[in-house]
Amino acid sequence: MSQQPRRVAVVGDCPLFRRGLAQVIGSATDLVFTAGAGSPEEVEGDLRPGDVVLLDLELRPAVLSAVVYRLAGLGAEVLVLCSDPQSDIVPPMQAGARGCLSRRAGEQELLAAIRLVASGCSYVSAALAVRSWTETTCKVTERERQILELLANGETDHGIADRLGISEHTVHSHLDRLRDKIGSRRRADLTRFAIANNIVPGR
Repeated sequence: MSQQPRRVAVVGDCPLFRRGLAQVIGSATDLVFTAGAGSPEEVEGDLRPGDVVLLDLELRPAVLSAVVYRLAGLGAEVLVLCSDPQSDIVPPMQAGARGCLSRRAGEQELLAAIRLVASGCSYVSAALAVRSWTETTCKVTERERQILELLANGETDHGIADRLGISEHTVHSHLDRLRDKIGSRRRADLTRFAIANNIVPGR
């Protein structure tokens, strides 16, 4: 039996931008645009657990985080759009957002980000992630540092386990914690994080 298309709602300040997002979402066979609104209150009553909400609102960080927290509490997978490359993505991620996407992202990145957060993964646009990692405190343990260094140098999970004398399951546990800290599931983003935090030299 084929999987039902994932429902996506857009909450944003700009009607024209909402319409553009709706058209992109509507072009994907595995997604369905359900609502476009200027405020979260307009869509809350129609949300179902697992729905993706694209949030494109110019709000103070504390207010935006409160909106994210409320929508995530309803079971929505929230993807925050950021118009400013200098945006601090940490507060919305801590409030429960699944990801933060640059407003300058292309259609393919937008659809990929929606699919990732819909599947329970996290997504952060690379430019936003690097800025956040270098300007916020993200503590890593000595073991996590060792694992990041090996990963950034191309080791597989099995190779990391062998090098450090630990089980592969333990490696996976450390990587899961690191992914939670940086807000991304991608191996490439873990490498970028390691470079941004001087765990390995930039190449």
